[in-house]
Amino acid sequence: MPEFMTVPAKSTSPDKPIVSVPVRKLVDYVLRTGGLGGEGGFSSLDRARAGMRGQKQLQDARPAGYQTEVPVACEVECRDFILRVQGRIDGFLRTETFVHIEEIKTVMSFDASGPDPLHQAQLKMYAALWARQEPGVRIETVLTYLNLETNEVRDYAETPALDALATFFEEVTSAYAQWAEELQNWRTLRDHSLQALAFPYPAYRAGQREFAVAAYRTLVRGGRLFAEAPTGIGKTISVLFPALKALGEGRFVRLFYLTAKTIGRVVAEKALSDLRDAGARLRSVTLTAKEKICFNSGAPCDLNTCPYAIGYYDRLKPALGEVLSVGALTRAAIEDTARRHQVCPFELSLDAALWVDVIVCDYNYVFDPSAYLKRFFAEDVEDCAFLIDEAHNLIDRAREMFSASLDKASVLEIKKAVKDAAPDCAKALGRVSRAMNLLMREEKEDQTQDQEKDLFTLSDGSVEDPEAARRSPERPRLGREEGLRAVMELPEELLSPLRHFLTAAGAWLMRNKPAPWREALLTLYFDVSAFLRIAEMYGDGYATLIRSGRKDAGVRLFCMDPSGPLRQVLERARAAVFFSATLAPLEYYRDLLGGGPRDEARTWPSPFPRDNLRLLIQDRISTLYKERANSVDEVARSIAALIQPHRGNYMVYFPSYEYLKQVCARFEVIQPSECRVMTQTSGMSESEREAFMAAFDAPQAGTLLGFAVMGGVFGEGIDLTGDRLVGAIIVGVGMPQLCLERDLIQDYFQKTRGTGFDFAYTFPGMNRVLQAVGRVIRGETDRGVVMLVDTRFAQGRYRRLFPAWWQPLAVRGDEEILCQARQFWEGGDMTTIQ
Repeated sequence: MPEFMTVPAKSTSPDKPIVSVPVRKLVDYVLRTGGLGGEGGFSSLDRARAGMRGQKQLQDARPAGYQTEVPVACEVECRDFILRVQGRIDGFLRTETFVHIEEIKTVMSFDASGPDPLHQAQLKMYAALWARQEPGVRIETVLTYLNLETNEVRDYAETPALDALATFFEEVTSAYAQWAEELQNWRTLRDHSLQALAFPYPAYRAGQREFAVAAYRTLVRGGRLFAEAPTGIGKTISVLFPALKALGEGRFVRLFYLTAKTIGRVVAEKALSDLRDAGARLRSVTLTAKEKICFNSGAPCDLNTCPYAIGYYDRLKPALGEVLSVGALTRAAIEDTARRHQVCPFELSLDAALWVDVIVCDYNYVFDPSAYLKRFFAEDVEDCAFLIDEAHNLIDRAREMFSASLDKASVLEIKKAVKDAAPDCAKALGRVSRAMNLLMREEKEDQTQDQEKDLFTLSDGSVEDPEAARRSPERPRLGREEGLRAVMELPEELLSPLRHFLTAAGAWLMRNKPAPWREALLTLYFDVSAFLRIAEMYGDGYATLIRSGRKDAGVRLFCMDPSGPLRQVLERARAAVFFSATLAPLEYYRDLLGGGPRDEARTWPSPFPRDNLRLLIQDRISTLYKERANSVDEVARSIAALIQPHRGNYMVYFPSYEYLKQVCARFEVIQPSECRVMTQTSGMSESEREAFMAAFDAPQAGTLLGFAVMGGVFGEGIDLTGDRLVGAIIVGVGMPQLCLERDLIQDYFQKTRGTGFDFAYTFPGMNRVLQAVGRVIRGETDRGVVMLVDTRFAQGRYRRLFPAWWQPLAVRGDEEILCQARQFWEGGDMTTIQ
């Protein structure tokens, strides 16, 4: 599918917009037939590089006067716009008798049926373009194929008649112009509706208009906004409404609404629906992960056997025409159309995305170097804007997207499987295995030398006083885990064997031979490709983790600081708005999310009455790991005291499943008889999660208590309005689990910012706490109680991260908890903590 856009340019009709399209995309859209498989169903990265080398090899061998990459273009006036067709000719040579125009293609094998019709059409379009700018010229076209396997060359030369070229050009551009005209008409209709669009709700909530104005200003001027706005202010509509107003003014041509979780996409779809109800003419598509939307769920994706991939392009245009008649292309709408037209639903959603105004999708479609949508960002980088929902989630997601791992067990398993059928692959994997063994051996030798060092050895080699460490139990140990070592250098000795493997595996996969281990080989191929891609990005913000365990040996390139890679991605957009209920402190999030001092960062207060939330701080119970066993009874009694005065639904959040189970077991001994308990378990299925949430929708005769973990699926993103949730208890400060990766983050940011512990542990942990608190007050009439349980909540390190609108109350025992909860529900006064 092609991409085109309105671009500034000179034309004979200056009042008409110009729609620009490259020759290759134009031909692909109008004339492509067949399935998704393409040449062999697989195209390797090494194949692409070899193709470029082969093309240059042929160009360098041409005679004097031969020109390469010659630009050519022309404009075709349509009723409402100018169609600008443009491209670059691979080879051009002028002789006394002819103008020679050459198109070069590289292949792994020659097709017995002759040249590819799409390649011929592309060459004819170049010839037609040249004939239009030099009327009467005699043209010879040459379609040249180079076999990369044998280095054999085949030429297909023609001397087309000029009138035939003109007719072909008119037929192709006319077919494309019909779709371009439809899009231009749609955008005109859309823009008029958006310019007249009013805010879709009766009134703005407190602070909401100011938020929308700040977002609009950023989207119009360009740049970035980092906005912390509390739950209930209406963040989604506050960014979508101004974004659509800017879209209607022509500030950009496409809007990406990026989310971390499914619930975020559902909220965005609801807001877009409300905007349509208010008069917006709008096309949007929600992208669903390929494995979730695939009709052959569970089966390997084989483009040469899947009935929805075979003949895809033969059925695409009717499917696309139908799907674009629907304004909201949700997952259900895409699946319905795809089934009726027998096309791949995932590919249909991507092709439809080229023609819509708003794309709702996961972060990875924009930020992940292995998965981002190249069709949108390969050429033009400032024709879109990003709205980034729940932006606090992007830091850890980005660390994962910009990291890469290789598992030694997979290397050995596939090496054994391909030994006979693909010996070149097996040989290359043997080199990879030996290189990994050398890294593991160095790790073991280094550990042996380090056995005499103190347990509190820092990663920079200095030694921390053990007594000081014990006096500061929150201070995690920087250093090693058993069988795991971190170095601050790229494992260069591993890269060459990996590149050899890509070459060997790519050559075998290109042959498209069936094999029981083909899917596993393909997976390893992509894992190695990702590893080498991240290796090219490796720099100061990276570390290499080497694990030498028997069952889990491997190498990981770990991104400690994602700000640099994120900043590069943000250059693809004209503007970006990062928003969340929890971006405290703002400077930390702006820094790590790729922003800078010039980017606006603002916080908005809660729009709801402060007295609707009673926040209690039980700061006499320590939940430090080594003291948790002694705290179980006190925590259980504190929970019972809080829920006793008022029946309803409550959530209790814990730092770990183990601690959750211990407190839950104790609570069930002392709980009121009418209290029902539900617990989150590790690895819950989708149906189990739905059942857990459904319990909070059902009417309750007594009290329902949900035990969950902070930062999990029930810790943020769930929307329990009204009496569906009347209270929450947060046990602990949410500090991430101590591990080498977190220690490395701490060490790195201590050296670069002087705030290592906060960056690695305090800020991410407190974000989980704030998210959990935000589950309680979701609307203007919601009222509820929240209790934070941990001695650390009395410390300045955490208190300074409390939102300004909080009114915390200190409670030092069960009686005070009971009293304050009862006063709240009975409408009594309270005294604010000092």
